Amino acid sequence: MSKNAPVAKRPPRREVAERPTTDPTRAKLVEAATEIFAERGYHAATVREICLRAGANIAAVNYYFHDKLGLYTEVLRGAVATVPAALRPILERPLPPEQNLRAAIHAMIERLYGRDRPSVPFRLMRHELVQPTPALAQVVDELIRPQYDRLRGTIGALLDLPADHETTRLCVHSVMGQALFYPLTGPVIARLWPQLKMTPERLNQIADHIADFSLAGIRSKHGGAWSAE
Repeated sequence: MSKNAPVAKRPPRREVAERPTTDPTRAKLVEAATEIFAERGYHAATVREICLRAGANIAAVNYYFHDKLGLYTEVLRGAVATVPAALRPILERPLPPEQNLRAAIHAMIERLYGRDRPSVPFRLMRHELVQPTPALAQVVDELIRPQYDRLRGTIGALLDLPADHETTRLCVHSVMGQALFYPLTGPVIARLWPQLKMTPERLNQIADHIADFSLAGIRSKHGGAWSAE
């Protein structure tokens, strides 16, 4: 299908709720599509390849999801949702914001990595950021923006600044950038520091470092009025 075909201009999500979500064929399609989209991205993957891996008739994608974009949107939303689902209860806890920020950083690092490589949500989003699809707007508005807003609220509280303040946003972006650095630059880091292995202990150490570094920077912006943990 051409990238310039009309489907690319349609809304990223179509109404598919009428189809049974527990149907085993549907589940196999989602599972196969998740693997292939994470490996190859939306544009390089084909419906035929997905159906072959799922053991499904090629018409099944249209039946359950209307088209390739509908299937992809379902996969992207489902995978990315695991990260906000972990962050929301952390950032809404009635605890000191520095504690919530530290816990949120640990949650981000844990979910950006799988056992030995970047996680499926990250690998899907990596392709999406290189070649955005119409699904991106929906994923940002429904899943990423609410957690971004909560993170702005947490860091704004540490700075005694509004969530919309430029300094608050810059600090949020710094935290997010540090969390994304390791999975994003993995092939480079493997050559610069070949001894670095992303074990659970190492990931925990990295999360602690990002939290310590970020809280120290935020503290300096605030003038050091609140004490370190």
